[in-house]
Amino acid sequence: MFKSLKMVALAATMIFSTGHLAFAANVPESSDPIKVIKNDWTGQLFSTEVIGSLLERMGYNIEYVSAGALPQHPGLAQGNLHFQAEVWTNNVGDLYPDFVAKGDIVVLGDLGLDPKEGWIYPHYMEAKCPGLPSYTALFECQQAFATASTFPKGRLITYPADWGTRSRDLVSSIDLPFEPIPGGSEGAMMAELKSAYAAEEPILMMIWQPHWVFADLDMNFVEWNPVDGECVEETQSKDTACGFQQARVHKVAWSGMADKWPAAYKMLSTVKMTNDDQNWGIFEVDQKGRDIKEVANEWLDKNQDRWQSWIDAAM
Repeated sequence: MFKSLKMVALAATMIFSTGHLAFAANVPESSDPIKVIKNDWTGQLFSTEVIGSLLERMGYNIEYVSAGALPQHPGLAQGNLHFQAEVWTNNVGDLYPDFVAKGDIVVLGDLGLDPKEGWIYPHYMEAKCPGLPSYTALFECQQAFATASTFPKGRLITYPADWGTRSRDLVSSIDLPFEPIPGGSEGAMMAELKSAYAAEEPILMMIWQPHWVFADLDMNFVEWNPVDGECVEETQSKDTACGFQQARVHKVAWSGMADKWPAAYKMLSTVKMTNDDQNWGIFEVDQKGRDIKEVANEWLDKNQDRWQSWIDAAM
């Protein structure tokens, strides 16, 4: 009797194991490449390298595609692009909400970051512009932030042009005497910031968290009027300005991904990254000059206890 029970248990184990392997053997469900979007800031590139490497470990064919933060959305909706690790919900343009509402783009949940965006300045500017960190001080001391090309207006470095025009729109709506100048790229912006900081020169710049700069330099955010609920950026006035709507960071996918690559879709739905994860990755790449794929692989080596469960749940 005991021997018979052992044989039944062994058979059941073999059926379970074989079934699991058979399911895993179906991955990848298609040999077509999953087209994963790369933007042009280091935090997003780090998250993307980590997630792309996980998909490759599952057996998927991955193709990385560079795309702008706004132009990427039609590509996702049409199925020409398949996954984006970071959509910042306060900078999505006019098309994205409609694509999500129609189901052409599927939100897979929050990536897990705790973000903040706004204008920053070096601590030493408070002596040159009394009243900071309040935004109202900028109306009185714009010349402290001026350069030869913007005088008498102050100079504001905004996000690169293809990231949207939020800072420019805010300057216009509250009639702030500053000239918005788009940054060429994240790298160019950080190079200018570090150069100005080292020389204690004036600088005002749009930036986001998580970012290595807050661990490296003593920077402060401009403060705005508090509001109940979300800050509506499009309808601000000088006296009541709330600055910038703060974001959630979503993972999103093409609507057909769940059918074409279901295991990948399940894994991507469970991926989580933290500010600490990104701050470490960004610092290693931007400050130590390391290759981003190498940094992503080191993170994976150190964090298998986290990501293995994402894959196990999907397979």
